[in-house]
Parts: sequence; structure tokens; C-alpha cells
Amino acid sequence: MSSNAKKSKPSAGKKKRDLNTELLQALDEMKRGKWARKTEFFPKSDGSIRRVITRSDGTVEKDHIIPAEEALVAAARAATGLSQAAFAKLLGVSVRTLQEWEQGRKVPSGAAATLLKVAARHPKVLKELAA
Repeated sequence: MSSNAKKSKPSAGKKKRDLNTELLQALDEMKRGKWARKTEFFPKSDGSIRRVITRSDGTVEKDHIIPAEEALVAAARAATGLSQAAFAKLLGVSVRTLQEWEQGRKVPSGAAATLLKVAARHPKVLKELAA
């Protein structure tokens, strides 16, 4: 650091957050089955999917339509009822890759796209593999 750099101190009026305590509380809630956010998918007749993200206090964080072209990944995961982490592990991809697919920033390769189609049409098969 240069000699001119100042160390920032919390102002007297601001309360400093205790991140360790917040993280431990969040882990406790997860262990008890509480959730902070819940994502629900509602298929539409045109092939698109309505995704609604709700906070635990009941407020809707996000409510939007996923176009049909991007809906395959979301439909496959929704049909299995698995979390992103569990679904990504089952497919053999990273969670980040799955997120990129779900958000439409990347497109699954041929083999991955075929596996996603199987997952969307036969979710019980993937649920059995996950167990």
C-alpha cells in the first residue's frame, strides 16, 4: 500500500455486520428445512416457461417468462425437482455451466442436449439415478 492510502474505519453511527453469525444462522435455517428463496416453474402452452422466485417472507423476487428455446434446461431440472447443484452433479457439469444454460448465455452441446431431453421427458429415471 502507498503511504497516502487511508485505512477505512466504520463510522460511529454505522453498526458493523457480523458475517460469521449471519452465515451460521443461515446454515441453521437450511438444516431445519427453511428456505430463503424458492424457484417454481409453470409450463405454458407455447413451450415457454414462467419462472417465479419467491422469498421466504412471501414476496416475489422475480417473475418472468423463459422463451421456449431456453426452456429445455429449466424444464428438465423442474421436472426432476432437484436443486441446481444436484442436477449439475447428475449431468456431470459444473453448477456454473448449468446456470449459463438456464440463463440462455450458453447452449448445451449435442450430448448434453440429448440428456436434457431425456430428463425433461422421463424425470423419474433421473430421480432414480440421483437417489
